[in-house]
Amino acid sequence: MVSTNWRDDCAHKMIECEALSIPKYWIVDYLGLGCSRYIGYPKQPTLSVYQLVDGEYQIKLFRSEERIESAVFPELNLTAKQIFNGG
Repeated sequence: MVSTNWRDDCAHKMIECEALSIPKYWIVDYLGLGCSRYIGYPKQPTLSVYQLVDGEYQIKLFRSEERIESAVFPELNLTAKQIFNGG
């Protein structure tokens, strides 16, 4: 699912995906425009990974040079910055 509306992604779509039991949901906020409630303060580019655990999403936030961790893609070897820069 691709969207350019972070407000829908952070709230409405996340709730819908959770209700549909979609196991993982990623939000790539490469400009750091999301609500500080979801990406923290000060705002900065953030990759939010939602993992479904017992019917509810648990969230992990990745920024800058942090290596992305994914149970679905354990061989993934990328940092958040590489995702934001398209590298």
